[in-house]
Amino acid sequence: MTPATSARPPVAANPFDLADDAAYRRWRDAKLAAHPRRVEDLVVDVADPFALTPRERAALLDRIARANMAVYRAPPSAVDASLPRALGRQLGLLRLDANWLADDDGISRIAVSDRSDGAGRGGFIPYTDRAIRWHTDGYYHPAERRIRGMILHCVRPAAEGGVNALLDHEIAYALLRDHDPSLVAALMADDAMTIPAREDDAGVARQAQRGPVFSLDDSGALHMRYTARTRSIEWKGDAATRAAVAALEALLAADPPQVLRLRLEAGMGVVANNVLHERTAFVDDPARPRLLYRARYLDRVQAPGAQAWRNG
Repeated sequence: MTPATSARPPVAANPFDLADDAAYRRWRDAKLAAHPRRVEDLVVDVADPFALTPRERAALLDRIARANMAVYRAPPSAVDASLPRALGRQLGLLRLDANWLADDDGISRIAVSDRSDGAGRGGFIPYTDRAIRWHTDGYYHPAERRIRGMILHCVRPAAEGGVNALLDHEIAYALLRDHDPSLVAALMADDAMTIPAREDDAGVARQAQRGPVFSLDDSGALHMRYTARTRSIEWKGDAATRAAVAALEALLAADPPQVLRLRLEAGMGVVANNVLHERTAFVDDPARPRLLYRARYLDRVQAPGAQAWRNG
């Protein structure tokens, strides 16, 4: 008698497998077709970010599924520092990364600070009025603390400037792979990018962190760790990595059409799966200085369809 065999679901093709060009092409075509063309296409009006309606939540998840980010626009009066955590819980963001510069509630209050503020924030560029180059958050973290989700909520904008640029990291991957798959292969190496150890008066405050630029998490989602900084970063010294880094820098400098720019106004915010972003310099109004709340998570937003490729 022939033994019964259990039915096994087919193994889904992986578009991020460099050996599977057909799966990649299918994913790429669908990605580009669904991706928003204008920053306005990311915006969702939200009456109360502490209690999303089913329609508002679905609209945010739709945009995140297509672009790994969404912009919400809430009433300017919604200034409670608990807002990012409350909003995040409604979107599946639960594991807050309370970094050492955050307040006791785990939320970072991003405002211009000098070096004498007692917390040392003034020595780090997000807490200045200077421009910030392209990066993803937490690129200096170890693998077990990779930042996969983030919320940036505007309480008060700057008087002038402070424009954010956003680029879906999956688009950056696709543009590089279309140009030359070997560039992606170099940036997926486990030793592609090293952030040297950070030292303070007490010694080593953070160990050196070595890892890839592009990687896949346990769910199969693409993750990116990157900074355009030229200081406090070490790239692998081989020709393949140098070529890949130069190609990525050139891609970002070329301002591809998928880069979306906006200036957050009071009550607005970005929810994202840690996409690439940068910020222009700004000028503060001393009477109403710029203030944003930032929450960073070890989770991704669980948007329906975001990993539809895994189902075949």
